[in-house]
Amino acid sequence: MSDDILVSKAQIVERCIVRAREELAGSINFASDFTRQDAAILNIQRACEATIDMAFRIVRLKGLGAPSNSREAFDLLAGAGLIDAPLSAAMMKMVGFRNVAVHRYADLDLDLVQTVIREGLDDLAAFAALAIRL
Repeated sequence: MSDDILVSKAQIVERCIVRAREELAGSINFASDFTRQDAAILNIQRACEATIDMAFRIVRLKGLGAPSNSREAFDLLAGAGLIDAPLSAAMMKMVGFRNVAVHRYADLDLDLVQTVIREGLDDLAAFAALAIRL
């Protein structure tokens, strides 16, 4: 499906991933550089939001139901065979990270943030790349 909205969201994901990685790589003292931490976390949040938007759009376009939350949107995509179970699980974990970043910011562990930047963002990129082909 060539969908301009999905393509636009995929571009947002890619841009935000690049920015989050730049913030981590650009600081020798990331652990004490709160401005870079905030910028990285904001870009992770934006990338997560864009993938969530993509999931809801695909669910709607494919007539898969009405998910009551973000995790359920990815579950519906997996249930329909549009994404595999490991990618669905990874996306649900990223939804969880996003929820902590937005609602319980003080609970964010800096080591987890760095791990997400180094490893978790690949899942967002993989989902976005797949989503524009569904």
